[in-house]
Amino acid sequence: MVSNARPIRETTPSTFHKSRALVIGLTLALTASVIGFVAPAAQAAIPTTVTLTFDDANADQVPAASFINGLGMKGTFFTPSGYIGVPGYMNVTDVLGLQTAGNEIGGHSVTHPDLTTMNVDEVTRQVCNDRVNLTAMGLDIQNFAYPFASENAAVESIVQQCGYNSARGLGDIRSKVPESATFPFFENIPPANPYVTGAPDQVDNTWTLLDLQNLVTDANTNGGGWIQYTFHHIGTGVDPSSGVADPLTVSTELFQEFSTWLAGQVTAGTVVVKTVKEVIGGTTKPTVAGPAAPAPRTLGNLIQNPSMETPGPNDSPYPNCWAPGSYGVNTPVYTAVSPGHGGTATAARQIGLSNYVGGDAKFLQQMDLGQCAPSATPGNTYLAKAWYKATGVTQFEAYYRTGLGSWVYWTASPWFVASPTEWAQASWTTPAVPAGATAISIGLNIFANGTLITDDYELYDTTTVRAFTDVPSTSQFYREVSWASDNQITTGYSDGTFRPLQNIDRNAMAAFMYRLAGSPAYTPPAVSHFTDVPSTGPFYKEVNWLFDAGITTGYGDGTFRPFGPVNRDAVAAFLYRMNGKPAVPANAPTFVDVAPSNQFYNEIRWLAATGITTGYDGNLFKPVQPIARDAMAAFVYRYNQNFPKG
Repeated sequence: MVSNARPIRETTPSTFHKSRALVIGLTLALTASVIGFVAPAAQAAIPTTVTLTFDDANADQVPAASFINGLGMKGTFFTPSGYIGVPGYMNVTDVLGLQTAGNEIGGHSVTHPDLTTMNVDEVTRQVCNDRVNLTAMGLDIQNFAYPFASENAAVESIVQQCGYNSARGLGDIRSKVPESATFPFFENIPPANPYVTGAPDQVDNTWTLLDLQNLVTDANTNGGGWIQYTFHHIGTGVDPSSGVADPLTVSTELFQEFSTWLAGQVTAGTVVVKTVKEVIGGTTKPTVAGPAAPAPRTLGNLIQNPSMETPGPNDSPYPNCWAPGSYGVNTPVYTAVSPGHGGTATAARQIGLSNYVGGDAKFLQQMDLGQCAPSATPGNTYLAKAWYKATGVTQFEAYYRTGLGSWVYWTASPWFVASPTEWAQASWTTPAVPAGATAISIGLNIFANGTLITDDYELYDTTTVRAFTDVPSTSQFYREVSWASDNQITTGYSDGTFRPLQNIDRNAMAAFMYRLAGSPAYTPPAVSHFTDVPSTGPFYKEVNWLFDAGITTGYGDGTFRPFGPVNRDAVAAFLYRMNGKPAVPANAPTFVDVAPSNQFYNEIRWLAATGITTGYDGNLFKPVQPIARDAMAAFVYRYNQNFPKG
């Protein structure tokens, strides 16, 4: 998936498909007649039809194609258009040469993501634009294969809408894999559902010649049908920059031995070898472009769902906008764990690694076309941060997107020390983004047996990061003020100061909270809710939003008093209301200077229960003390840690 030592490993299809076996002869709701599927009649005289498919456009497939073509057989090459021209993958000349030789080129998405973890627009971009890109290269694209064999009804529908005639799954036909022992021996021709055609598990380095032959002989013995082989690497599968072999590899010798045997079966009349296009039939439909990508984000934290709290769509086991990545020989297990870095109500993500020989594992922002991947400006540097617990050293790995959507390994940070039991924060500034890059993806990795837990990622364009002259790194709330600044919650003053010990006024507090909420779309009223907040006021929108959101009611005389100080008890009330007025735990802390008769008694106890405030020595809260700007930054920072936005 990337150009060097750190690709994102193709997941074994059993992860996705072992629960769904095609039932021979079953009539599905999506029948051939309903979708306009046209295919040649089933082969009565020749029991088994074999299709040799090759995924991911790996460069070592080109000599394999020449070999089978020399034996009179053609293959289908499912090609992610974003990979074309990336080192280690085919270029345009290669794929055009394959087509000229009679092979078929099929679609495989632009960047090879798990399509079920993406929203409709991103799936449509991935599927439709792959076909648009490949067609623009002069290729005839009719059929598709799901990356990672991962699909659902919504994805199937999009594949059809993008003009494909069929789509291949994996892991639905009986093979050497023990879990497939009860599965059918072959797919039907025509398939009951051409948008999830059944295929055996992908071939890897554990397959023998007999394993490969058995697919054909078992199909013939049981009446014959369609067998789709799926190959990835032919040869050594070793990445030259790392020396790590991809497990989805068969040796050249084994591939040629099997191909020669298969050609012999063709000669004997027991098998016919066809491309997917020849089996499925149909015509080449017009291309359909996917929707435009969202406008790039350039300010604040560029990582979406930075706390990894928001779940992915369609019951995905991974957080929204995140995907697991690994390469080499190891066994990663990805899980959610609680509590996370931010508090008892939050979660983090853990990677447990075992059977380590080489490579690594990590969580990365989805390598997509615009839904989630952080945008990047060539020449700029980026400040990356994340909290972690790790049994061994860890480091950031970084990738960038360029061209039609290819993702390329970029660089890695220095190592960060192990921290098995306490949260530690990794912080690193990247080199300048390479020319042509449009997005980046980062993540902390694990590269030894053990565990890595990560949470609360941050990524900022350093051109937007400011340091206040009056907030040195030794300040009590330096991290909190820096976070508020980096996330555009505060802009400070024009002279480069933050004025940390100055009391925050109610105007600025409204602005802080509006920005903390993500600066939601809001049209302020033509007439202010408050008599002393005119429409010409600097924070007219923010103050009126605060009222309409139910966070403030102002004073009984109809004023807001925008330039008045904000007491600590009022901040507790504002944050409590912003959080939807949740139930206060019965065991929430109390303070000696906050009596039950205090109008904000429960709000203050809630603030303490969440850890947003710790109070003062002597179990004091000092409710009527005005809050300083640095303490307000600390409150909003801790609020975000406890209740992060997706």
